Amino acid sequence: MTRSSLPPFEEYIEEIRSLWETRWLTNMGEKHNKLEKELEAYLGVPFVSLFSNGHLALEMAIEVLHLTGEVITTPFTFASTTHAITRNGLTPVFCDISASDFTIDVDQIESLITDKTTAIMPVHVYGNVCNVMEIDRIAKKYNLKVIYDAAHAFGVTVNGQGIGNFGDISMFSFHATKVFNSIEGGALTFADEKVKNQLYQIKNFGIVSPESITYAGGNGKMNEFSAAMGVCNISYVNENIAFRKSVVELYKERLSGIKGLTLLESQEGVSSNYSYFPVVFNEKQFGKTRDQVHAALAQENIIARKYFYPLTSKFECYDGRFSSNETPVAEYIAERVLTLPLYPELSKHDVDRICNIILGK
Repeated sequence: MTRSSLPPFEEYIEEIRSLWETRWLTNMGEKHNKLEKELEAYLGVPFVSLFSNGHLALEMAIEVLHLTGEVITTPFTFASTTHAITRNGLTPVFCDISASDFTIDVDQIESLITDKTTAIMPVHVYGNVCNVMEIDRIAKKYNLKVIYDAAHAFGVTVNGQGIGNFGDISMFSFHATKVFNSIEGGALTFADEKVKNQLYQIKNFGIVSPESITYAGGNGKMNEFSAAMGVCNISYVNENIAFRKSVVELYKERLSGIKGLTLLESQEGVSSNYSYFPVVFNEKQFGKTRDQVHAALAQENIIARKYFYPLTSKFECYDGRFSSNETPVAEYIAERVLTLPLYPELSKHDVDRICNIILGK
């Protein structure tokens, strides 16, 4: 469905050459610190803290904010979002999504708030962003923390402001499949410098000095090889996004206006990163189900993804705990959405081939 972005081989080799001289391979070395600074500049945020992956970053964001009780979120997301909540001993309370952009339905959030609610964890989806202004209003009204799952939103801006500036903390994933990758990795963005110091302890065993450990922390440090890949790749992000946009435009030329197909609309004031291209199939109008289209593509060795499916509230590990009946829009989309192949090198010929199979031509 995607192809990992890589810098020129020689460029990466040159970036890691000094590691053979210093033998400093992890524990917040030169590459780690360099990438943090470059990300702060690129994302336009006050502070960045790097992690070995996005999921650990999300778990540790919950930990650093000392959340308890219930967290309002959405089941239309990757497993990591819900697992991060439950693995911290908290209870996810699922809010439905908006049919227009597949992000959390802000009109339903307040009805889900109880005396146990301590936070909202909205999810930016496919490069589309949540209604950050309304979420901010609700959070302030009820004194709630906000952690954004921004795994899909690297480089996205809202009215010129980097998406990592909203809420108390935003989590970005740098997994190999993302618009920007560090092979494996993740980051948290935030405005409070105290959080930076606390996260350092949480992700480094609580170590203050060789003989002082003040907190029962874990291990979430990004190694120097991953950081070096990030340093190389950040130079190509804008070019990558521009190529992805051109592929999305090719898809839209072929698939817009087709009865039974729903494509995401651009959001006003939002500069997207074109991270995914989802299509929702209405089988009654289109004549074929999502699963039939998925199978037809797979038969031609074209891998599309039912993403997100199933809803996290329907995972076997949560059997009996949640009801998808409470999130009917999310259920409808999850049963019908297919994300098509999308990466900078995808040719017009391949886009046409994919669209022809979908349209039965």
